[in-house]
Amino acid sequence: MAPSVFQQNILDWFDRHGRKDLPWQKDITPYRVWLSETMLQQTQVATVIGYFNAFIERFPDIESLAQAPVDDVLHLWSGLGYYARARNLHKTAQLVVEKGRFPDTLDELVALPGIGLSTAGAILSIAFKKSHPILDGNVKRVLARFKAVPGWPGNSSVSKELWLLSAHYTPQDRVADYTQAMMDLGATLCTRSRPACHACPLKDNCLARLTDNIAAFPAPKPAKSLPVKHRVFLLLRDSLNRILLEKRPPAGIWGGLWSLPEFDSIETAVDWCSERNMPIINQKPMAARRHTFSHYHLDFTTLIIETDNPTNIVMEASQTVWYKAGQTYNLGIAAPIKLLLQQSTIEDNDD
Repeated sequence: MAPSVFQQNILDWFDRHGRKDLPWQKDITPYRVWLSETMLQQTQVATVIGYFNAFIERFPDIESLAQAPVDDVLHLWSGLGYYARARNLHKTAQLVVEKGRFPDTLDELVALPGIGLSTAGAILSIAFKKSHPILDGNVKRVLARFKAVPGWPGNSSVSKELWLLSAHYTPQDRVADYTQAMMDLGATLCTRSRPACHACPLKDNCLARLTDNIAAFPAPKPAKSLPVKHRVFLLLRDSLNRILLEKRPPAGIWGGLWSLPEFDSIETAVDWCSERNMPIINQKPMAARRHTFSHYHLDFTTLIIETDNPTNIVMEASQTVWYKAGQTYNLGIAAPIKLLLQQSTIEDNDD
């Protein structure tokens, strides 16, 4: 299929069936496109809509985002996961405001924290109407099936082939609509499971369909067993019903978020309290549970300890706070920790 025919089929389908009422498709600006594309990395549209609307309400432009404390940014991101995206968003906003304009070239964009080639291509094509290919997960799936490209897209040689295909088919005209159409096609028709091939504008030339081998493309990531880490979270509550939270380092899992103190064992958590002259009035472990990250399983036990109101504890400035559970909405807290705080309150009320 010639690129011109491919493009026309895609655009005709988009004109009839494409999504045109998503929040980030209104009042299009480079800021709104960049924000939505960042949120959509690893996250479904249905989940992103609420977060995007809340984010735009709090930070209507890039200047307000750049001037905000990173804690405010992480708070609005809580529950969306992959928190490095939020930290990079904040850093990039500051760099762009310092520069005085939103970059409109590929080299400038990919030099910014958190912006890769596909996100940069989406910004350039949708916000600036410049012809640049994209290759998000949806587009990878469409092209891998259309050309029956073997192999896992994360492999460098497979990725290179898919990028060449994406560039080959990306038009000069109506590039914003085309880019949105390709993402829509993968999200709504050419889905990972149960694709609606009968409604696809590429069905007559799709090699995966013609060979009745749709499920083989794209090839899945080679399976490997995830390592398991074991941790104990300390849920320390004082006589005023405040909970001790500490800020995690800026890099790594839940980077920059507020969390419960973390230990290798219950014994080390208890020793930590003793070393800080926190008398233990009562202690009980919650049921163990698992949280899975992209590269490991975290098996954790939460130890609830009741202590007297500490008056002689020196905490590291701005890294540790006593907080009432009802006030934690002001902080950026990872979703599993929020759930723990809620459940510990429920358990206490049941006692």
